[in-house]
Amino acid sequence: MQLLYIFMQPIFYPASCYCHQFQAGLVFLHLCIHPAGYRKQKSCTLRLFHPSISQINYPSIPRMSRVTTEGKTLKCKAAVAWKAGEDLTIETIEVLPPRAHEVRVEIYYTGVCHTDAYTLCGKDPEGEFPVVLGHEGAGIVESVGEGVTSVKPGDHVVTLYIPECKECKFCKSGKTNLCGKIRITQGKGVMPDGSSRFRCKGHDLLHYMGTSTFSQYTVVADISVVKIREDARMDCVCLLGCGITTGYGAAIETAKVEEGSTITVFGAGCVGLSVVQGAVMNKAGRIIVVDINPKKKAWAEKFGATDFINPAQLKGQDIVEKLIEMTDGGCDYTFDCTGNVGVMRAALEACHKGWGQSIIIGVAAAGQEISTRPFQLVTGRVWKGCAFGGIKGRSQLPSLVDDYLEGKLKIEEFITHRMKLDEINLVFEVLKNGDCIRSIVQVKDD
Repeated sequence: MQLLYIFMQPIFYPASCYCHQFQAGLVFLHLCIHPAGYRKQKSCTLRLFHPSISQINYPSIPRMSRVTTEGKTLKCKAAVAWKAGEDLTIETIEVLPPRAHEVRVEIYYTGVCHTDAYTLCGKDPEGEFPVVLGHEGAGIVESVGEGVTSVKPGDHVVTLYIPECKECKFCKSGKTNLCGKIRITQGKGVMPDGSSRFRCKGHDLLHYMGTSTFSQYTVVADISVVKIREDARMDCVCLLGCGITTGYGAAIETAKVEEGSTITVFGAGCVGLSVVQGAVMNKAGRIIVVDINPKKKAWAEKFGATDFINPAQLKGQDIVEKLIEMTDGGCDYTFDCTGNVGVMRAALEACHKGWGQSIIIGVAAAGQEISTRPFQLVTGRVWKGCAFGGIKGRSQLPSLVDDYLEGKLKIEEFITHRMKLDEINLVFEVLKNGDCIRSIVQVKDD
């Protein structure tokens, strides 16, 4: 039986050495790593500690060149949405190389969000087909285009559906996390130069939210991706690409919930439970969760809610009356995580007169409008909204990864289902199930 021992100095040393010891014959082979390939090395660290090892004759070692896919069109699997309302199909697509200020990423894991389902069903006013959906992705940079300095091949990254250029008037304002640099082209489903990097069966495929993570490889703008720590599990941190960051940020960044305040969260899905987590982090005094699914009570309590209300079980009261009664006049903060315009109104009217704020997070269907009596606003209540929780992805998301690794931020606890890319249509089915908080899809092949 042959035994293999590897002794290696850090790879940035000139004499980084692999020593292969084979039990039969005690033959030692020394190799030194060089950027251009491998060459023979006639000394190694091992000999310093074993002076009895004599000089040996080295066999001929073939020159090995680095295999690279840089600049090449790649073929890979992707879940393609050809038409609204139809199942996704697993296709072999072509992914073109990144152009200037673009990054090609090998996606390892992606979450599946209600926003993906919203677009797939045809309710999204910006939804166009055929398209590669997905926007909660984590992976490794495969190659970069000209001018990219923020990431390099081999970096672990999370994709960002809200970019951060740090140069436009939005980014410089200090008042918002929105970025205007590529908004127009992103909304049209193309790269900043107006073209697509995806092709399938002779057709261009559209990009989705600037990310398209339902593909084993995707191309994004360099302002739509952020480098993260390599010790962070990608099957978890992919969720920071949308759901968890959206809810958590809404509490700590948009509302800036104060210690001791009273909040109510409408909707106990991934986003709503993330609001709860943010409120707990900021030491809110009372955290009320409202949901019509009785199974969500246990979930709400798991993440730190102090109260749970099922509006369907109220007798003789509507939810606004109940909340005002429970909170001595109304909540300091409310959060709509449902996308239901009727719930949005209730959330505002459950706020305390004079200072209560209601944060709209949920996305309503196309054509829906919100309404309330102007008196609700005249008397000091505030209606506001946020996207991605108000978090700046490139500047702030790495600190959320740190919080996760330090045990301050829950992520894995949200994951209820794990599936492969081939099972992605099943993921959309379980998304409708009240038992599903977040599904993770393994995009990369085993």
